Amino acid sequence: MGNSWQPKPGDKIFRPRRIRRYHLRRVLGVAAVFSAGYGNVGSSIYYALGIVALVAMGATPIALGIAGILFIFTALTYAEGTAMLPEAGGSASFARHGFNDLAGFTAGWALMLSYIVTIAISAFTIPPYLGYFWEPLKYSPIACTLASMGIVIFLMFINVIGVKETSFINVSAAILDIATQVSLIVIGFLLLFNPVVVLHRIIGNWPTTDNLILGIALATIAYTGIETMSQMAEETRQPEKRVPRALIMMIVAVLVIFAGISLVSLSAMTPQELASEWSRDPIAGIAASLPIVLLRDVLKPLIAILAGTILLIATNAGLMGISRLAFSLGNHKLIPITLSRVHHQFKTPYISIILFSMVALIILAPGFFAAHVFEDMGALYAFGSLLAFMFAHASILSLRAKKPELPRPFKIKCNITISRREMPITTIIGLVATAIIWVIILITQSYSRWVGLAWMVAGLIIYYLYRRKKHLPLTYTKEEPKE
Repeated sequence: MGNSWQPKPGDKIFRPRRIRRYHLRRVLGVAAVFSAGYGNVGSSIYYALGIVALVAMGATPIALGIAGILFIFTALTYAEGTAMLPEAGGSASFARHGFNDLAGFTAGWALMLSYIVTIAISAFTIPPYLGYFWEPLKYSPIACTLASMGIVIFLMFINVIGVKETSFINVSAAILDIATQVSLIVIGFLLLFNPVVVLHRIIGNWPTTDNLILGIALATIAYTGIETMSQMAEETRQPEKRVPRALIMMIVAVLVIFAGISLVSLSAMTPQELASEWSRDPIAGIAASLPIVLLRDVLKPLIAILAGTILLIATNAGLMGISRLAFSLGNHKLIPITLSRVHHQFKTPYISIILFSMVALIILAPGFFAAHVFEDMGALYAFGSLLAFMFAHASILSLRAKKPELPRPFKIKCNITISRREMPITTIIGLVATAIIWVIILITQSYSRWVGLAWMVAGLIIYYLYRRKKHLPLTYTKEEPKE
């Protein structure tokens, strides 16, 4: 009887779980998860400050502060979601469980865009810091863009053949990065910080309301670390405990470092200098403004090397994140399985790595001639990331309403009761805030509007054709087998 049994089409839902268990082993601890996330967040300070200053000007610390509050709300949402659903996929996984496959795909495809833009921005920011050693990398758009493209191509090949960074490298880089940033903050407060000057520069260079909101949206560039940590849930030991702990550590580190760096930067430079000469290497601008020659001579090359290294790791982490996300979406039949196909020799999802690296190169191409390419990339990142975060918040609320019986090892406090269901206030505020900012980005930023919408429409077409080919309903949610 057992030998004559033949699988039915619906039985294929068991295969991705077996494949996923084979490839993703639970070997990571809190330090490894935190360091991987901070590799993205910590690297973003090397360019987020300048990209926010491009539009927020004197209100840069205010924009970063407001974004920091939203960062807390979003991190808490991901902590509950990841502890409840410890699997790769992040917001895409939350949306698939909270709503259906179509919502899961939409969130995942938006997240894919933010990963791609993060790769492009990180690579685009490396040359200006290395410009300390060779000036054309800082001042020549052609040299900078060519170098950025070369970095992406190099890392694409590295990821295809499967040479990965280790947890030890991630942890070491995170420790060195935090130590350098904290040291710079302490030195900056001792030698540069002047509250009167900072207040004058904030008030005297206050932006329009639209630019302030855009600055808040651009500041969400630091949120990528949340998704990175959530993506690693399936590789973490006791993820229901360790991922939330790592996220709480991330909240503290991000708030302290971003607040300190932003205040020191406005003491060291005017908003105009921060938004022009030092927009792509603002931390180098702080080091160059130190009054003690010996400190400048030591910190300028140190920051150039450290920033280049951290940003290289962040670019590589973006490629690795894309491969994890594509693997998860493919296994759940949300994108063609071809995109998550593993190379027979290198055992890496080479097709997705190559394809999305090519998209990152296309995003970098305007760097040869466009004046506002840095700002445009930031707005495009905000388009994808805010849409993914909206789905994350909405999914947690939906799961609270539809599946209150699910175990929640980490549960957000401060709830209100709606229809006899506890709803977290921070998640509600996070959903409303991210939705409002996303709509404003959609209305005011033409580049991110058209490129972002084109990306989403193309994805939905791919999704529709693929699901029809597989004879799957567009909103079908498969039932996972019980453990």
